[in-house]
Amino acid sequence: MRILIVNDDGILAPGIEALYRAVADLGHVDVVAPETTQSAMGHAITVQAPLLVHRLHVNNAFHGWSVGGRPADCVKLAMMELLDTRPDFVLSGINAGANTGVNVLYSGTVAGAVEGAFFGVPAMAISLELSEEVDFHRAGQIARRVFLDYVAAQPRPGACLNVNIPALDGGWPRGIRVCPQSTTPMEDRYIKQMDRDGRMLYLLDGRLPDCKHPDTDLAAIRERYVAITPLRFEMTAHDHLQHVREWRWNDGFAPDSDRPVA
Repeated sequence: MRILIVNDDGILAPGIEALYRAVADLGHVDVVAPETTQSAMGHAITVQAPLLVHRLHVNNAFHGWSVGGRPADCVKLAMMELLDTRPDFVLSGINAGANTGVNVLYSGTVAGAVEGAFFGVPAMAISLELSEEVDFHRAGQIARRVFLDYVAAQPRPGACLNVNIPALDGGWPRGIRVCPQSTTPMEDRYIKQMDRDGRMLYLLDGRLPDCKHPDTDLAAIRERYVAITPLRFEMTAHDHLQHVREWRWNDGFAPDSDRPVA
C-alpha cells in the first residue's frame, strides 16, 4: 500500500510527524507538504509563480518534499511530478484545530484531501480539536484506527472523508459518529488596531459556535465523539436545480444577437 501524506500546518509541524509515525509501518509512505503554515488557504493553488521544492529530513522521522506552495499544490505536484507511482490513499493532517462545519471551505487540510480525490484517490483529512494539552501522539493512534477501517471498507475511487478528533484532554473519545457537517456559521469578529504609523489594522478573531444542530460534526466533537463526514467536491445543489431551470432565463436574450435585449 502506498500512502501520500500532506498537511496545511507545514512540513515541520508536529501533527504531520505524528501521522507519519502512526501509519509508517502500513506501507510505503511519501510526505509532500508546504514549507510554511498554510492554514485557512482553502483550495488555493499557485498559478503566478514557480514552486520551490526541496527534500528535507524531519526530526529523524521521515524524508519528505517541502513545497513553497499550498496544500493543493503539494498533492497536485506529487501526483504529476514528484512520485514515481500514484498513491493508493491520501492522508491530510493531523491539523492543529478542528475543521468542522463551514471551516471545511476554508481548510487547507481538507483541500489537500479533496485534491487527492480529484485524482481519483481515496482520501482522508484528519484534524484535532485544540485544548490546553494537545496530544498528537494519541490523535495519531486514533487516525490510524480510522484509516485501517477505511482501507478495509475498500472505498470507491475519489472518496473523501473529513475526520475530526475531539480534544483529548478529557480522555479517550467516546466513540465514532458518521454525520453531516454543521451549517452554523463561525462566531467571527474583527479587532481593530492601529500600528505605529497610524495605519488601521483589523485582526480576525473567532470561535466555534454553540452547537444548535444535533447530529452534526460540531455536535459530535462537542460530545467527545470522533466525527466522520463524507465529502464531495461536486457542489451542485441538485434539490434546487429544477426550480432554477423553471426561471425565465431566455426571455431577455435575442436568438440571433450577441447582446441581450433590454
